Amino acid sequence: MERLRAAFGKLHADAIVVTHPANILYLTGFTGSAALLLVAQDRAVLFTDSRHTLQAREEVCGARVNIAKHGLYRALGQAIRQIRRRGRVSLAYSPAQMTIAQKQLIDAETRGKARWVGAENVVERMRAVKDADELSRMRDAAELTSRVFVETLGFVRPGIRETELSAEIEFRMKRAGASGPSFETIVASGPRSAWPHARPTCKRLEKNELVVLDQGAILRAYCSDMTRTVFLGRSPKRVRQMYRAVLEAQQAAKDVIRPGVESETVDRAARKLLESRGFARYFTHSTGHGLGLEVHEVPRLGRGDRTPLEEGMVVTVEPGVYLDGLGGIRIEDDVVVTSSGAQDLTTASREFLEI
Repeated sequence: MERLRAAFGKLHADAIVVTHPANILYLTGFTGSAALLLVAQDRAVLFTDSRHTLQAREEVCGARVNIAKHGLYRALGQAIRQIRRRGRVSLAYSPAQMTIAQKQLIDAETRGKARWVGAENVVERMRAVKDADELSRMRDAAELTSRVFVETLGFVRPGIRETELSAEIEFRMKRAGASGPSFETIVASGPRSAWPHARPTCKRLEKNELVVLDQGAILRAYCSDMTRTVFLGRSPKRVRQMYRAVLEAQQAAKDVIRPGVESETVDRAARKLLESRGFARYFTHSTGHGLGLEVHEVPRLGRGDRTPLEEGMVVTVEPGVYLDGLGGIRIEDDVVVTSSGAQDLTTASREFLEI
């Protein structure tokens, strides 16, 4: 909260209105489904409703709780008007996180006293660098996901449906302590494995095809995200060449990760390697993304993102190649940026498995 307040001067803001649930969780610890947060220099107030009275009492830290009896926006508007009883209040907000409807409601409740100041990603940039407790949680989440991958390899066989395998993975993650998956688990087989974000279907796995398994768990609020690709049967030479190129591209990207390196440099390293192997045109997404309370956070390891990496950031490294009709290969790990380079959090083997 104090780090956030330190940004007010640069923003020329009197306060900030936070609407995004992950940012509210980060700043206060509150996990409820209905909340608004107002942070000013001398106060912080979390507004929620009566369903969350006991939960807020137990979870919220660093902010006063206001159980709004007549609506969250009316209570928020009253609090904003109290910041400056005369004149307008400069309110910072995130344009990417606040809807037009929310902004209109706040304008109505503040009776025209709010002057909006854009503060894109101000909280997200704080979240990007993890402290020791956050890193401990993320390491545990990554290890849980790695274990579940190994446990479920025995289910990866011809005849099982993609949806069945996805359900087995998510069941085992919850049984191991996860509160849920970081995203809908991807199981994509055969030609569908060439869809980078394919959703599992009732298609049955078949012999002599690629299977992409992209899974992640939420453990103590923090996410993991890991992808492995296997082949059912003895793979042809072309597939083995593809796999080797993707694995080398991933390592090339990891090798350049260190504090001060711009995000797009990591992406460039992966693409350069794939280009040297003749597969660059089949790599259709960025090399990775930030990870934390959400499965996609800043920075983005892609073209045009010049965000300098910092010690304590956690990012995914996930190059892939996707050939229409043949299938796709992606290898993804979670890594933390350390003073000496990238350190893997996910631990499952990256060896090409032919099952």
